[in-house]
Amino acid sequence: MMPQAQRQRGAALLLLVAVLGLGAASLLIGAFGRNTGEAARQQRTLLTLAQARDALLGFAATNGRLPRPAASALDGRERPADCAGDADCSGFLPWVALGVTGVDAWGKLLRYSVTPEMARAPIVSFSAVANRVVLRRDARGELAYVAGQEQCDVSAQCLPAVLFSQGRERFGTAASGVRQVNTARGNVDEAANDSDSRRYISRPASAQDGVPGGAYDDMLVWISVPVLYQRMRAARNLP
Repeated sequence: MMPQAQRQRGAALLLLVAVLGLGAASLLIGAFGRNTGEAARQQRTLLTLAQARDALLGFAATNGRLPRPAASALDGRERPADCAGDADCSGFLPWVALGVTGVDAWGKLLRYSVTPEMARAPIVSFSAVANRVVLRRDARGELAYVAGQEQCDVSAQCLPAVLFSQGRERFGTAASGVRQVNTARGNVDEAANDSDSRRYISRPASAQDGVPGGAYDDMLVWISVPVLYQRMRAARNLP
């Protein structure tokens, strides 16, 4: 029988792996200084993202679909109408519908993008195609896929949903609905995350404008098809 201390160490390791497995967002911890409150705010934001991700999975298990984005920056209920396309399914986390906080540690609304087909019930597992993708910068500064690929189909699924904080600097929208002005130049990766509705970029934080992709402090997590379907099957809510 495994000793008690070894079981405790194993449980702690599994918890650490679970937190670090929430996409590349974990790379951001400590990137802006370890002896200030900034690292604590990053950690709180990661925890908020993890809680929101779990709430999204719980919503899908109960409702047979993922929620649509929030109605507006001031209304955390989900949009009432089906998404007409990818742009309609990209916006803010529907925090009221999920029963979670909708802001990060800097008071900015969390962003949320869901594949339209995954926001309609019922999700038919043998035909539904998830189409969100996440990319990173490789050693040469070129974009490469982290999750998903150029073509998404039933046999090569991409992501059902992406969730992210826009960090302390530059882009973002306050809980009051006021958009933060982008004061940087060349932060093309952050600009892409702010405007795109299907492709998102996740990479380590940088305050330097001259690095490939520019200054960056976004924090991303996402939901994969296997994880989504596993939670829905456990609730017997997946055709």
